[in-house]
Amino acid sequence: MTRYHCEHALIGSGVEHDVEVMVHQGRISTITTDAAPAADAKRLKGFTIPGMANAHSHAFHRALRSRTQANRGTFWTWRELMYRAAERLTPENYHRLARATFGEMAMAGITAVGEFHYVHHQPDGTGYDDPNAMGTALLAAAAEAGIRITLLDTLYLHGGLDANGYNDPTGAQSRYTDGAADAWVDRIDGLDPAPGQLIGAAVHSVRAVDPDSLAVVAGWTDATGAPIHAHVSEQVAENDQCVAHHGCSPIELLHSRGLLRSSFSAVHATHLSAIDVRLLHESGSTVCMCPTTERDLGDGVGPTRAFANAEIPITLGSDSHAVIDHFEEARAVELDERLVSRERGIHSSAALMQMATTAGHRSLGWRDAGTIAVGGRADLVTVALDSIRTAGADPSDPLSTAIFSAGAADVRSVVVDGRMIVDDHQHLTLDVARELDTAITDLMEG
Repeated sequence: MTRYHCEHALIGSGVEHDVEVMVHQGRISTITTDAAPAADAKRLKGFTIPGMANAHSHAFHRALRSRTQANRGTFWTWRELMYRAAERLTPENYHRLARATFGEMAMAGITAVGEFHYVHHQPDGTGYDDPNAMGTALLAAAAEAGIRITLLDTLYLHGGLDANGYNDPTGAQSRYTDGAADAWVDRIDGLDPAPGQLIGAAVHSVRAVDPDSLAVVAGWTDATGAPIHAHVSEQVAENDQCVAHHGCSPIELLHSRGLLRSSFSAVHATHLSAIDVRLLHESGSTVCMCPTTERDLGDGVGPTRAFANAEIPITLGSDSHAVIDHFEEARAVELDERLVSRERGIHSSAALMQMATTAGHRSLGWRDAGTIAVGGRADLVTVALDSIRTAGADPSDPLSTAIFSAGAADVRSVVVDGRMIVDDHQHLTLDVARELDTAITDLMEG
């Protein structure tokens, strides 16, 4: 048994004070409010919230941070640099980079990550014959960083789509493809997750996966019950290509092949029609917003007001890791909507916190995480209320302080499944900054 004493804590939808949380075997056994600190309690000073879930990550994109800003460029020129990074990845250097990236997430209060993994096979001449070596490296990296992972193993078959049909993969894309959807099924069934790890499915996009292959992915998820994610309508050009070849939007195509369901997440969903929104609502699907990446790449602002009105769950991802800060991702959903609608308060502080916590965990298959509740996983993230950013805030509303004032640097401690992995801003197993610097320099400049 481990006893934690929280100065303030988010319990359900309300803020409680002097909260004692007892943990047994990684789960919360009792919660007591207005409790005096016991002598053996680990005291959590500040505002304790549930662990946050990063619902969309490409770990190797962390190597691109700040390296794509020198020239104006577009999403498509950014993608070329990303491809060059992907070509250099091996199981060893990817493990090192991912471990540090997941360590940065841990220090930001993220206790579970959805890793959208498509760099599968080895470059020519490396000598590896394990088709899951890269995925295994990611699973190990998350375990060593101390956070849970849902490895969203991604089907990627084609190099692009135009009015004439699908193109063959070229360059770095050749690593991504299994050749056929059935071969992807055979490979993904060979993954061996440890406790605290899940295997899910992903469709890279309708540009990279044809309709017949979409149906194979739907069948695999029918059989396994695993979560399924897909990049959807991130770029206007993607919509135009899909309409030109298939005569419908990406959402309509995914729906026609049975992918839309309660375990489905549409990532980005930036350029949607009213019909697309209705299909997401009727199927019980989720949308994953990645505001810091979407603005970094100039993608546009998704229709989050329409999602809220249709009661479509929204989750958050740091995607390309231009920033790893879920407080920033959460408030950006509301602040970006204010720029579009010129109205405030479309998404409340409570709703934004739910995006970062409960909704995110559920979209990754962790239905027993994301709230501080008896029986749930003991994920506790404590945010400083006395930092240079949060000092002077309304003491009666720490939730709004966390969402609209705090940042990743204000995370004071992190508990995952009952085990404290970050204490007073220090990750206990990694020198994250040094590891990131070394791993990225070796990958990009070595």
